[in-house]
Amino acid sequence: MSRSQEQLTADHLLSIARPDIAVILGTGLGVMEEAVTVERAVHYADIPGFPVSSVKSHSGRLLFGTLGDKSVAVMSGRFHLYEGYSPREVTFPVRVFAYMGIRSIFISNAAGGLRPDLTPGSAMLVTDHINLTAQSPLTGPNIEGLGPRFPDMTRPYSPALIARARSFARENGIDLGEGVYVQVPGPSMETAAETRMLRLMGADAVGMSTVMEVIQAVHCGMEVLAISAVTNSNDPDSYLPAPIEQVIAMAEKAGPVIARVFAGIIKG
Repeated sequence: MSRSQEQLTADHLLSIARPDIAVILGTGLGVMEEAVTVERAVHYADIPGFPVSSVKSHSGRLLFGTLGDKSVAVMSGRFHLYEGYSPREVTFPVRVFAYMGIRSIFISNAAGGLRPDLTPGSAMLVTDHINLTAQSPLTGPNIEGLGPRFPDMTRPYSPALIARARSFARENGIDLGEGVYVQVPGPSMETAAETRMLRLMGADAVGMSTVMEVIQAVHCGMEVLAISAVTNSNDPDSYLPAPIEQVIAMAEKAGPVIARVFAGIIKG
């Protein structure tokens, strides 16, 4: 049987580095790069089979380096459904990481806060999610070598990593919120009526990424930790526009907190 493109890409990347942990950085969250001792940077366009990010503030590089004594692979920029990519294309890197032997993945994103206490520039630890894209990266033939046909999703976010994030935040005086993240397709922002609906459904923050990657990571047997950078307040009774410049600025404000928590946990 011929090897899949993901396996071939994994072989290519393993000739460069053998990381223990993967990190996916969302909009405006490139500050995490500063915490990593980068040994090699590869543009997505130079990686066989990799999609290419078209979104502002996503540099489109895969960084290999160390964080403490851990070897890490950091995606500086991700892929989205609204760019025209399919769920399988969005999650291509996650499958590559699985074939590389990576078993822990840390994911960040930019999101609109749906609770009053989730103010712009704050960070929210994701404890669960809602998929409102009506899509899944697992649609189609199952890749038996990666995971089961019907993966369990009772705890998609690692309880052990969540506990460590809570402990690290508490011990270091970090204000880290918690809540449920909902992914919508985008790229249009939510209306006031849609925001009311999301609140009623039990969502605490809304964004246009992450859930596809988490589903794929869980299918591959990975431990997942995710933190959202809250970039705007979705208050349906006093609704204000959230231009991309504001989203990036607020994500950059929350970025150091997310980077600090990720680094603290990875370093152990």
